[in-house]
Amino acid sequence: MAQCVTRVELSVACERLLDRDVGSRSDPLCVLLQDAGGGRWAELDRTERIKNCQNPEFSKKLVIDYYFEKVQKLKFGVYDIDNTSFDLNDDDYLGGIECTLGQIVSSSVFTRPLELKKGKPAGKGTITISAEEIKDARVVYLEIEARNLDKKDFLGKSDPFLEFYKQTDAGMWQLVYRSEVIKNNLNPCWRKFSVPLQTFCGGDFNKPIKVQCADHDSDGSHDLIGSFETNLTQLHKAGDSSPVEFECINPVKKQKKKSYKNSGIIRIKSCKIERDYSFLDYVMGGCQINFTVGIDFTGSNGDPKSPDSLHYISPDGINEYLIAIWSVGSVVQDYDTDKLFPAFGFGAQIPPSWQVSHEFALNFNPSNPYCQGIQGIVDAYRQILPQIRLYGPTNFSPIINHVARFAAHAAQQGSASQYFVLLIITDGEITDLDQTRQAIVHASKLPMSIIIVGVGQADFKAMEFLDGDNGVLKSLTGEPAARDIVQFVPFQQFRNAPREALSQMVLAEVPKQLVSYYRLQGWPPVKLPEVKQM
Repeated sequence: MAQCVTRVELSVACERLLDRDVGSRSDPLCVLLQDAGGGRWAELDRTERIKNCQNPEFSKKLVIDYYFEKVQKLKFGVYDIDNTSFDLNDDDYLGGIECTLGQIVSSSVFTRPLELKKGKPAGKGTITISAEEIKDARVVYLEIEARNLDKKDFLGKSDPFLEFYKQTDAGMWQLVYRSEVIKNNLNPCWRKFSVPLQTFCGGDFNKPIKVQCADHDSDGSHDLIGSFETNLTQLHKAGDSSPVEFECINPVKKQKKKSYKNSGIIRIKSCKIERDYSFLDYVMGGCQINFTVGIDFTGSNGDPKSPDSLHYISPDGINEYLIAIWSVGSVVQDYDTDKLFPAFGFGAQIPPSWQVSHEFALNFNPSNPYCQGIQGIVDAYRQILPQIRLYGPTNFSPIINHVARFAAHAAQQGSASQYFVLLIITDGEITDLDQTRQAIVHASKLPMSIIIVGVGQADFKAMEFLDGDNGVLKSLTGEPAARDIVQFVPFQQFRNAPREALSQMVLAEVPKQLVSYYRLQGWPPVKLPEVKQM
């Protein structure tokens, strides 16, 4: 077993990317792949997508384990993303490079021309990668608001967002965090965020930090409202009752106007530095992950006896519902000691009264809905299919609220001991969207995550709406979700991919969601990791 020397964080920026979009600029994203042998490449990480930008500086860092004794061949690929699918095969390739991790860590700044294929340059495009060892497990938590920002938009107010830069040893400014955009607001309050201390300032409290506030424009030509310089020592003075304020200065305006004061005030409401615990710290510290399945038995799936039904079990004994249960369950079951999984159906008429039920136990035993292992869920599903009538409507909220009750009970214990993952498999025709929004916002305050796998060919717009990736999900009353807990994946994209691709995509968010919940609560692992003495 190779000994992992350290974890490394890679910062990526590109210049002069090819322009593949008609009428606007490309929307680039960078993906990091590692050589998996036999000509195959495995994806390790990807950055965010930046809209309308040919010179992107990505704020999401790519993290990789660095083994001194291994040649780690890497491939960086830059794509123009014009759709919501995870698969990059349907996106324009803007170029890439192959190199080794050793080459990157041994150069202070590693810049290479992008190539469309070996020997064919991607125009004048270049990629710059810099590496930093992750040595410090502490995290900076910041809460920031602003007031009286300059109005930059002709018709409305500004759409402000923040960018934090640290000064590198070479004197360059490197992006460490970019906030969300708050639309049409000169007195914005950004949501609380965290950045690893290492990323934020390399662990040096006196390292210069530059904060820029800009007005977001959808075409990528953001206008600077103003900026200021500070360091973590100054920021850290902000406490609950004593915020720290900075004048936001626009150098152009300052030069033009003698009477210029500032372009607004940026207010650091709180700045805390805490030890960061990882997903493994929680799991190895005794956190159990409880897995529940909810299966859609509504009429829109089609008659299970008919080969074009989504519930039709093919001669080789499978359908998309079963593949999804196996793919996700086989990974999650390792984190649950008793291997007993509650499994429910919804949207069918069930015997003997033939009433429609929105949460019935697959084993028809409401007082003990547990199935033994993933095989137990599969067996119960196969047995129940001929005994029920597919009906409707498609209501998600009862089963979400059912799991939320257990999660709420676990949360009352006040420790990081139980986390709940609900897998809903559906053909996507949701009926109770408003109640489901309400249920998700409520559940976002509890130790639970929801995974929705969409099977079949339906329009999954409602599912994508519930997955808060394009903005924060809000309840009907406007209450925002405390954190993003829904991950939606259309099965269609993974039909021809290996089984593990679906489970990787579906479960990718769960560790982050688990950590984000316990972090919000301020709960350490039940058993703290031993600190190794140097």
